[in-house]
Amino acid sequence: MVVMAPSDEAEFMHMVAIVATIDDRLSCFKFPRGNGIGVVYPPDNKRTPLKQCVEAANILRSQNIFVIVADARCCKPLDANLIRRLAKEHEILITVEEGSIGGFGSTVFHFLCLNGIMDGPLKLRTMVLPDRYIDHGSLEHKIEAAGLSSNHILATMLSLLGRQKEALTLK
Repeated sequence: MVVMAPSDEAEFMHMVAIVATIDDRLSCFKFPRGNGIGVVYPPDNKRTPLKQCVEAANILRSQNIFVIVADARCCKPLDANLIRRLAKEHEILITVEEGSIGGFGSTVFHFLCLNGIMDGPLKLRTMVLPDRYIDHGSLEHKIEAAGLSSNHILATMLSLLGRQKEALTLK
């Protein structure tokens, strides 16, 4: 089975073409909504988690903390080579998704455990939608309420770096 999650309209178009060529297994994709990277959308729309991750990375970069934002377009099959490389080259991994517990982050964690990578010093956090109702409101309000804003991502990273006091000021 192939499960894809495009970040923007351009990726979505390519994935539709890919799905049309797959005839030996099931395939599906999440329909992208909101603001995507590389495609011009209204500036007030902040739906895509990728955008929040890039914003957090830019703030960290201004503090001389350099991170890599990897856009995992497919959760099945998992890009094992990419996950393995990121885990071996970094001390911290954070997955961010507009999904629930048991989604992409859980798949990454399971893969890392099965391959003995979690036996070492690697720190992993999964950021997902909370298992509770989120009140109606603007997209920005919903992302904030879900704990997936750039400040929440930044706070998670700072906390993992041992900078809890700074992290607490962001939440």
